[in-house]
Amino acid sequence: MHRTIGKQRLAPHEAEALWRAWSTEKDKRARDRLVLSYSPMVRYLAVRKARELPAHCELDDLVSHGLLALIEAVDRFDPRKGASFEQYAWTRVAGAIMDELRRQDWAPRSVRRTARAIERKRDAFYAREGTLPSDEELARESSLDVDELRSVLADVERAEVGSLHAPARAVDDAGPVEVVETVASRAVASNPEAALLAAGRMAAIREAVAGLSERERSVLACVHVHELPGAEVGRMLGVTESRVSQILSDVRSKLRRELDAYDAVALR
Repeated sequence: MHRTIGKQRLAPHEAEALWRAWSTEKDKRARDRLVLSYSPMVRYLAVRKARELPAHCELDDLVSHGLLALIEAVDRFDPRKGASFEQYAWTRVAGAIMDELRRQDWAPRSVRRTARAIERKRDAFYAREGTLPSDEELARESSLDVDELRSVLADVERAEVGSLHAPARAVDDAGPVEVVETVASRAVASNPEAALLAAGRMAAIREAVAGLSERERSVLACVHVHELPGAEVGRMLGVTESRVSQILSDVRSKLRRELDAYDAVALR
């Protein structure tokens, strides 16, 4: 079975003895030793699982969820079912970490799977040809239409999240610069023309949203107002997670067309 990471590894009979001391005698020292002995495994799993999905959340957050799962494993372990404590804890911790990664991921799992397959095709093309493929070449390698390829890559890009306080590339010797310091100000209070255009664009957006179907408005509100994950929105509406992603993509396209039409008239 899986090897416990760290110097405090316990033999199966030692782990079970500590669990019995806690389970029957409520020996807190036994429980604490059990948790501490397997805590290196939690960090190992968090690091390994975080590599499977974009690093959009802190590693410490994953470790925290893993440690909570480890503590729950101590309380729920049942040796009569045949598994060792390490086997049981490994499964519980790995599952908790993956659940947290999926909860924080904005993109459906189907999109992530397709994106990983596309990346493998891109790497294989580069290894074979020595140059990065164009969209047309990559679509051909991935057995997709060019529009399908671009749609998947756009979905993944929209799902990426980063901190505004992350360090940006230094442009001089003045010291470290955060991403937020490189973002241009969008204040329009001192620019009447810009303020008028902003107000007009907002009115155009409200009108475009009002023209959406009830289901489209529901999906938009659930995702962008209530910040619910796609899987939960799908369960609420009785559709698949992929269908939620498709509805969102259609809504964004409609709103973009309306704004483009407004801009074309307003900026003449």
